[in-house]
Amino acid sequence: MSQSQRQKRLRLLVKKLNKERKRQASQIDILCNDLIAAHRSFVNRLNAVSFAASFYKNLLGESDLRRLLMRAGQLLGKELPGANITFFLRQPEGCRVPTFESHEALLIDNRPLEDHFQSLLVDNICKANRPCTFDDLLEMGLEGDLTDLNEVSMATLPLSDLGRALGFVLMYRPVPCRLRTDELRKASLITCGLSHAIAGCRVPLHCGD
Repeated sequence: MSQSQRQKRLRLLVKKLNKERKRQASQIDILCNDLIAAHRSFVNRLNAVSFAASFYKNLLGESDLRRLLMRAGQLLGKELPGANITFFLRQPEGCRVPTFESHEALLIDNRPLEDHFQSLLVDNICKANRPCTFDDLLEMGLEGDLTDLNEVSMATLPLSDLGRALGFVLMYRPVPCRLRTDELRKASLITCGLSHAIAGCRVPLHCGD
């Protein structure tokens, strides 16, 4: 074999080795990224479970409905910084219970956003008994200046006990600080236990108390 042939074969071998090295490096990068993503997902799930456990622990033994909801609002507010949180309960009085830790109410048509949740809209949300987005709320009867409404990121989560709708929790904050999917997912973890606690409260809540 001539010198030139040997050099050609050597160059081909080096090229093949480099190609294989790049392929392996790419596979390692993919594997590392997958491991990082899996670790991040695990940490997020762990944080969510930890939040739910801490939430329930803080509500244990509370039998006064107003104090229960105030405490729940405070705990939720820590997980949704800058958000207003209001509980609407399905009662003959059409009761709503704003938490005292909420930020200043946003005005729509010069009225607090909560005032736009009239009895018919509240009833429609309760009947749906599912998470509702802004578009859902518009379809259900939410009214107000659309320019103002579009400046608010809002969502509701149902409160139900054994399939019976008890009400819902309204969460909102100004755009561009939109409610994130992970925040709503974390908040949804506590609605089941909170609903049981609401149903189990011995003292009824009266509007205006």
